[in-house]
Amino acid sequence: MAEPWLDRVRRAVETGGRRAVETGGRLRPNGDPRPHYVVCGQDALAYHVVNGLLATELRAGAVRVTVIVPPRRRADGPDIRAVRGVRILPADRLDEQTFRAAGLAGADGLALLHQDDVGNIHAALCAQEVEPGVRLVLRMFNTSLASGVRQLFPDSAVLSDAVMAAPAFVAAALGEVAPTHFRHAGRTLYVAERADVRPEDVVCGVADTRDPQRVRVLPDDPADADVVLAEATGQPAGAEVAARRLARVARRRRRPLAVLFRAVRGFATRKIGMAMIFVLAVIALLGYLISRAEHVSPTQALYLTLVTTLSGADPDTNKPTAAQIMQVVLNLAGLALIPLITAVVVDAIVNARLALHTGRSQPDRSGHVVVVGLGNVGTRVMAQLNDFGIEVVAIDKDPAARGASLARRLNIPLIVGDAAQEETLRSASVGACQALVVVSTDDVANLQAALNGRAINPDLRVVLRLFDDDFAGRIERAFGISASRSVSYLAAPAFTGALLNRAVIATIPVGRHVLVVAEVPVAAGSALDGRPLAAVAESDGVRLIGHTPVGQKRLDWAPDPRMVINAGDRLTVVSRRAGVAWLLRQTSPPPPPP
Repeated sequence: MAEPWLDRVRRAVETGGRRAVETGGRLRPNGDPRPHYVVCGQDALAYHVVNGLLATELRAGAVRVTVIVPPRRRADGPDIRAVRGVRILPADRLDEQTFRAAGLAGADGLALLHQDDVGNIHAALCAQEVEPGVRLVLRMFNTSLASGVRQLFPDSAVLSDAVMAAPAFVAAALGEVAPTHFRHAGRTLYVAERADVRPEDVVCGVADTRDPQRVRVLPDDPADADVVLAEATGQPAGAEVAARRLARVARRRRRPLAVLFRAVRGFATRKIGMAMIFVLAVIALLGYLISRAEHVSPTQALYLTLVTTLSGADPDTNKPTAAQIMQVVLNLAGLALIPLITAVVVDAIVNARLALHTGRSQPDRSGHVVVVGLGNVGTRVMAQLNDFGIEVVAIDKDPAARGASLARRLNIPLIVGDAAQEETLRSASVGACQALVVVSTDDVANLQAALNGRAINPDLRVVLRLFDDDFAGRIERAFGISASRSVSYLAAPAFTGALLNRAVIATIPVGRHVLVVAEVPVAAGSALDGRPLAAVAESDGVRLIGHTPVGQKRLDWAPDPRMVINAGDRLTVVSRRAGVAWLLRQTSPPPPPP
């Protein structure tokens, strides 16, 4: 049995020597020199990560990707099984047997993208039994648990798509630039509007957003960009934005008449209310007729009407026939009025108890933000808005949702109900809120809630979460939704970069676009080896913001474009997703000879 193994090793050395050096000298058991990545998951994030892996390689078929999916496909999101060039392995459990069947031994990276923190940790432990040196990328929600996982797996990348995407939803809800900030090479950089920063602090133009219908990212002329990447040299970037938000909150207005009307309307159901109005109208009409017939003052007419209605009156056969008929009708109205009053009281008590239990009994508000869905993303959005001092009202169908306990701890009103119903949205004062952020995991319910919110308030700023990014863009254009976001699309570049062991420093959401700040090493013999730095600008989707020469640790933030690129140099760029793929192809070593 030793000879076939030696033969495979010999073939791997002959055909993949260069790749073996690139991967630290590790030979794959099957003798295939191509890098191999294993992705576990079938949701939209896994779909975008797999496409990112395929897009960053030099040529078609230069990378092997195995995707481990549950046997049953999820109905929502894109179908990862339809991606060409990947191997699909259905499996119920992520254990050692499954990882061996997926060819994890000798693989370059493993991405655990299921929405189960404990399950991902267990799968990582099983994977280390199969391939101790594999690069791990774990998706986790619990950040406190994530810090412990990093200690357990020192060489792993523990990322949270909710943490990455939440700032974009918060910024869209408040109509501000996404509060992206990061630290690199001893400097803190942040995204801001050009008018809010000094010209000497601008590092790179990011986007021209003056025309909301035609946002241009990385414009050819940096002077056209009104959103820039700048260096933080004094006051933190978020302080001014937070101050403006707090000022808007301080200008909230109360409407006493609306509060009174809503309180009266909440006493009884619609049918009981209509019956009560009809009986009172009959009593008022008959009281008026009695006052005319008896020729008494309005005060005396009111007294006679109330006494006749509530207590009845002695029969008087000497009265005119019309007066006798009105007296009988008033007595009948009094008989109907007593049970109606009882029904209103009982119904009000029951409704009050139900409203207190579901959170629907809320005072009218204005200037607040309504967050629908307290899952991973909704919980982060709610917490960040609360940190900014913005009043928040949360809505979720499940009283035990992931973020329900946090909402109670932060004293944030939680309404238990279906946000797709107009009544639920009105109980959250959507008509007077600053923005409606719909981030539940049901695309249909999200869209219906957004449209109902817009029907209540045509000028409402709506931020909508949809799993399919293409569908999100079409909905935004068709229905005039203020902003629609795909969490997976925002977070996928960071997961892909971690799996490829590329230094993805930060992601910058701009409208429906995502820019990536990355540091890319230049390999010997690559297309950019020996060319000037100006060659990096050949792609429209790449902007060079820093250069670290080989053998040096200090990054040059203003490099001379005539400087020659050498193997081992590191390029720091701001790029579109397609630009990253182009740059990785230009900086990767040439393929091994056939």
